[in-house]
This record gives sequence, C-alpha cells and structure tokens, in this order.
Amino acid sequence: MDTMITEIVILFLLSIAVSLACAKLKLPSTVGFLITGILCGPSMLGIVSDRESIDMVAEFGVALLLFTIGMELSGDALSRLKKPVFLGGTLQIGLTVAAVGVLVWLVHGWALNTGLFMGCLVALSSSAIVLRILQERGATNTPSGRLSLAILVFQDIMVAPMLLAVPLLAGTLELSPLNMLYTVGRMVLILGGVMIFGHFLLPRLMVMVVRTRMPEVLLLTTLGICMGLALLTQWLGLSLSLGAFLAGLLLARSEYSMSVISGVLPYKDVFMSIFFISVGMLLDVNFLMNNLWLVVCSTVMFIVVKALLTMPAVLIQGYPLRTAIITSLSLAQVGEFAFVLAASGLDAKLINAHSYQSFLAMSILTMMLTPLLISIAGPLSGYVQRKLTPHLALRDEEEAPPATSLNNHLIIIGFGVSGQHLARVARESGIDYQILEMNPETVQRYKDVEPISHGDAAQAVVLEHLGVHTAKVLAIVISDPAAVRAITATARSLNPSLCIIARTRFFGEIGPLQQLGANEVVSEEFESSLEVFSHVLNEYLVPRQKIDAFTARIRQEQYKHFCSLAQKEEHLESLVHLMPQVAVQAMLVEEGSPVAGKTLAESALRRTWGLTVIAISRAGETLASPDADVRLLPGDIAYVFADIARLHTAAEPFIAPQKTTV
Repeated sequence: MDTMITEIVILFLLSIAVSLACAKLKLPSTVGFLITGILCGPSMLGIVSDRESIDMVAEFGVALLLFTIGMELSGDALSRLKKPVFLGGTLQIGLTVAAVGVLVWLVHGWALNTGLFMGCLVALSSSAIVLRILQERGATNTPSGRLSLAILVFQDIMVAPMLLAVPLLAGTLELSPLNMLYTVGRMVLILGGVMIFGHFLLPRLMVMVVRTRMPEVLLLTTLGICMGLALLTQWLGLSLSLGAFLAGLLLARSEYSMSVISGVLPYKDVFMSIFFISVGMLLDVNFLMNNLWLVVCSTVMFIVVKALLTMPAVLIQGYPLRTAIITSLSLAQVGEFAFVLAASGLDAKLINAHSYQSFLAMSILTMMLTPLLISIAGPLSGYVQRKLTPHLALRDEEEAPPATSLNNHLIIIGFGVSGQHLARVARESGIDYQILEMNPETVQRYKDVEPISHGDAAQAVVLEHLGVHTAKVLAIVISDPAAVRAITATARSLNPSLCIIARTRFFGEIGPLQQLGANEVVSEEFESSLEVFSHVLNEYLVPRQKIDAFTARIRQEQYKHFCSLAQKEEHLESLVHLMPQVAVQAMLVEEGSPVAGKTLAESALRRTWGLTVIAISRAGETLASPDADVRLLPGDIAYVFADIARLHTAAEPFIAPQKTTV
C-alpha cells in the first residue's frame, strides 16, 4: 500500500510538470497525461511497479466519466438516442469488423478468424478520451456529439460479446444454445430488477439521504450506487463503465441530480487523469523507435479506414456529410477496452507478440492524435462540403445548443418567502424561471408544481445546468452571507452580462457584493429601517408625499455612498464602472395620472423628473425613440432611462392620485 501511494504521488507531481509544459505549447491536458504515462512506463523511467493497482484506479475513472455523461442526459435526450445507438452502433461495428476482417485476410493472408478479431479491435473507440474532449469543448449536445455518445454506448455494450467471441474464434470453446439462453435470461432478469429499483426505491432512498443534509453521506451514496451497478454489469460480462452509465441515467431523473453531479465531478477528473497515465504506460518506447515507420503508416491507415467505415453509420440516419465527417474523425482512435480484448487475443494465440506491440503503439498514437483530429474535423468537413456542394449555403449544424432550452429567463436562488413571491410574480408576468433550493423538504414539497431543483449554486456546473449563460436575471434570496458572495462571484465569471440581484442581511455587505459583480443589492437592515421610520412618521400624521421624499433622499444618499468608492480614479477605464449608475425601467401610465393624455413635451418628464422616455409599448406594438409630440395614453407602458437614484421616484408622474373618502 505504501508503495502504491508513493507511486501515485510521483505520478501526480510529474503530471503537473508535463501538463504545464503542454499548456505552454497549447496542447490538451489529455496529451500531457499520456506523455506522463510514457515517461513513467517500464520502457523509460520505470517508476511504477504496481500496474494492477494503477489500472484498477484508472478503470474507476472511466466509470465515473460515463456516470457523469449519464447524469447529463435527460429523458428526452435519451429517447432521441435510441435510433443512433442501435442503428448507428450496429452499422459502425458491423461494417468495421467485416471490412477489416476481409482486408486482413486478403492483404496479409491471415486466417479469417484472426481478421475478424482484428476488426473487433479496430471497431472500438475511446469513450474516455472522446467524451472528455467533447465535454471540455461544450459539444456533447451537438449532432456529432450525440451520435458519438450513442455509438460509444453501443460499443461498450458489445465488449462482452466480443470477449466471449475470443475463445470461439480461437476454437477453444463451444457454446451451446442452452448456455446462451441462460446467459441472456440472467442478464434480462438482473437489468429488469435494476430498472425497478431505479423507478420505485431509488427516489425514496435519495430523499432520505438528502434530508440528512450531510454532503459526505450524499457522496457515499452516489459512489455506492455508481460502483454497485458497475460491478453488477461486470459480473454479467459487460463493462464497468456501462453499469456506471446506467447508474447516471437512473439518478438523472431525480430532482437532486445537480447536487449529485457537483459532488462527483472533482473525483472524476482525478481518476480520469490516472486513466490516461495508465494508458501511456503501455507504450514500449524501444519497440516504437525500432518500428517507427511501420507504426506511423499503420496509424495513418487506421485513422483513414476507420473514419471511412464510420461515415455510413451517420449518413444512413439522414445526417449531412459535415456531421458524418466530424463524428467519424471523433471516433477514429482505439478504445480503452480494446487493450483488454487484445490481451485476451494474445493469450488465445489469435495474434502474436509483435502484432500485439504494434497494436499498442498504434493505439496510443491514435489516442494522442484525437484532440487534433477533433479540432480539424470542423474546418475539414466544411471545406469538403463546400467542394462537393458549392451551390448550397453551408449551415453550421454543429453549434451546441445551450444546456437548457430557456432563454432570457430568471434564476431564483432560494425558495423561502421572498423566492416564492418572486416566482409567483414571474409566473403571472409570463417570465420563464428556474428555482434552486438547498432545503430537501422544500424541494420535495414543490417538485410537482414548480421548476425546482436541489443543489449548491456556488458550483459552476449547477448554474450551467440552470442555463446561466442564457439567463437574463439571477435573483439570490438566501440568508447565508458567505453563500451569497460565492454565488455572485461564480455567476459573474460565467456570464458577464447577467443581471445579478442579491439580498443581504446587513447594510455593510452592499459594497463587497457590488465589487463581486452584483448589479443590485437589497439590504434587509436598510429596507427595514426605511419601513420603520415610514410607519413612525405616518403615526405623527406627516404627509405621505413628505415621507416618500425622505425615503427617496435616503436611498439616493445610500447609492452615492457606495458609488463614490468607484470614482476615485479619473481615467477612461472608470467609464465602464460608471455604467451601472444608469438604468431602464418600465412604467405603466395609469388613468388620471399627471402624464396621461399629454405629449412627451407637455409632460416635462426630462425637465421635472430627470426621466427620458426611450420607447412606448401600446397594444402589443413598440414605438422606439418617440418624438416629443407623441402622446402618452392610459394603459401605455413607457420605458424610461435615468440615473438609478432618480428611478426610485420615477413612478410618481405615472401614478393616478388616490381618491380620498370623507
């Protein structure tokens, strides 16, 4: 155990140095980890001696990757993948195995069973590398991203039949129909039990776990479900990663899915790094140098042949040539499970030691070239399509849609009294909104009536799932000052144009929150003080207009106090910080109000109130930049532009005087 820990520490330290060097050269982190593995391998520094333990940890990383991919798939997205999984996956594997088998038989003169085995090796692609790169590029929801995921899932399903076929191809096993029926029946029975567990028992279990409000219990439960299903599928003869993928799909249906995925992500990245390092260790550098041209030519031929054989599986589903090229180049590498399959073939004498080493060297080279292939796939596919169809305008089918279909929506953090009032007003105003709440009882109570989820908004991945990149307003209405600051900073880093409105308990928090990026900060301490003195003055029969004037003056003084902190330097860059001093607000023109029936010139809004009307909405139509002779009618919505301090009293000319009764 001490040796294993020492070796892992050395791997991490070396990977940091190599990754920094790769970052200088603008190479992906995946390449850096593969290079680290090559350096640590037995053919170079020979740092690692306990390969079995490292491989075990690496396989855990692949399982966590597939688990997070499953978590990100909604029910609609999964139903759309049925056709690509079975049709696209069957065609891709079938064409590859058949074509490579015949090609090896004709060119090399090897036995047909060896050719079919080589076809199985070529057909598998790397889920770990492809999905990792697609996640980093935000391309998992593009057409090519969904197709790549579908084909990779089918490849993982086919790992078990391929491993079973090795002794059959080698002639060392005869499988009776009865044994096949028993194996299939056992698989259907167990997977059916898993689906029943996911539908009836898992939701209740997650409610019990989340109600403890212990993150460590939630993490342990998540890892237990993930690895439990992974081990179950491995016992059935399938891969670990397929079971983890199924666990992710089951948990994705839960309203607590964002809390689950935010807890797992850091561990996934660590274990995935070890996986890439373990793959690099397989390369025999001496063999590569002695057979360099053979390996390079084989690698180029492998990429071309596999890409050409994958394209029909995409084109037959009706996708354009551009998507087919991007998908085929994304999958033009050897998969991690092919190493297990190759080792089985070596033991069964389907391939010799020289072919095995050639395959390993070629495999690692294709993995290292995958980031480059995915980078050039887009421009190359566009070039090919323009050459073949110059008369057609090229549409970009590869733009990734946002993580949510919402746009310009409201995100409400916290669903207490303030959050509930805000959601009600948004619903009645026709504004789309999403709610995030940390209290599991609240989530459970409103999950069927509100778009509410459980999660920590300080985590970037949680805000991204809520569509922070396309949201218009983020309202933070929770009572934890530290959490409000963390959420504000995270949201501002993800979306610089987002309007962030934060509630805080203390007056002194306003300045720090504005510095972190909040556009508006509402202080409970400040607002309650205004409400108190308003009631006090009302009891002394101070006129309402005078009370409102006092309130407006105090608000203006408070705003100037905090804005003065950003005005100490007089240079051009400070203009950016001055922009928050002005804003636009919508005002309803009430019947009998001072401006109702008057033209803009007659209303003297700019001269008397410091307000500029920039647009008027009337009967569903908007009049932009209205002239001075345009008349304001009751029921109009006037969009006024002014200093924020003046906006606090901007409603007065648009409000009708209240009728008094004697």
